[in-house]
Amino acid sequence: MRKNKLEQLRLMTTIVADTGDIDSIKRYSPTDATTNPSLILLAADQPQYSHLIENAVSYCQSKATSSKQERRLLMDKLFVNFGVEILKIIPGRVSTEVDARLSFDTEGSVEMAHTLIKLYEQAEVPRERILIKLASTWEGTKAARVLEKEGIHCNMTLLFSLAQAIECAEASATLISPFVGRILDWHKKAEGVEGYPPEEDPGVKSVTQIYSYFKKFGYGTQVMGASFRNKEEILELAGCDLLTISPTLLEEIKNEEGELIRKLDPEKSKGMNIEKIELEEKKFRWMLNESAMATEKLAEGIRKFAADDEKLEKMVVERYF
Repeated sequence: MRKNKLEQLRLMTTIVADTGDIDSIKRYSPTDATTNPSLILLAADQPQYSHLIENAVSYCQSKATSSKQERRLLMDKLFVNFGVEILKIIPGRVSTEVDARLSFDTEGSVEMAHTLIKLYEQAEVPRERILIKLASTWEGTKAARVLEKEGIHCNMTLLFSLAQAIECAEASATLISPFVGRILDWHKKAEGVEGYPPEEDPGVKSVTQIYSYFKKFGYGTQVMGASFRNKEEILELAGCDLLTISPTLLEEIKNEEGELIRKLDPEKSKGMNIEKIELEEKKFRWMLNESAMATEKLAEGIRKFAADDEKLEKMVVERYF
């Protein structure tokens, strides 16, 4: 029986569900799942998940010693509750994000990561099944260095450039999540075009460059393409270590027949003529600054995730306090 393209993609790439909707995860049976404040905000507004919020409210009210601590513990517990539910139905790992407002705070990011891991362990979930999501800022990569040495695995998010990717790999982060669709969005607006052929898509080209660099120089950090705008971007990255895909696009790929050609291959990357780049803080910041796209999308992404954190907190407080 001929396999559809989603079945073929599974044979060369680990599929990750990009959603906080537990019902959608059940439907597509991904290996891993990833969440962020925007996705949890959407899911938390659905009545079938109200028990997860109620549990987080009860927990923070019983443990917190101040109103400020209560609000922070509420959000941490809520994110962990969704993660625990997701882990009941997938065989792999779930990514849980550190507050975007800590994107430039190494110590604060490490502290929150410790809190999340502790909450998971209280729920009898081992740290091996958790990925802590950190923004791919200089401070975020410093936090990843600390956490990875402690056996806490990191997923570096809001990544738009080779400089960010290299520094994350030098920090021994478990994986990175370059945002394909947001790169595309910026270039379409900047260049005034409707779109690009899949192989010329700027987001696809960025992930291909990063993947090739990592495989060429033997980095253990895995590449997980994220934030897709269409199924063509996904299929053009067949063979990437992981791809995190929304339920809508998973369904589109599932319904597509025909042969899927592998586009990314570690053996081919090893033979490429690629120059090694040595980074330290000043060079990292300069290379990031030189990319208007990466600079703007990183700042925008941090602001958006922070805003959704605040919206989620406000929604829960208004309904349950």
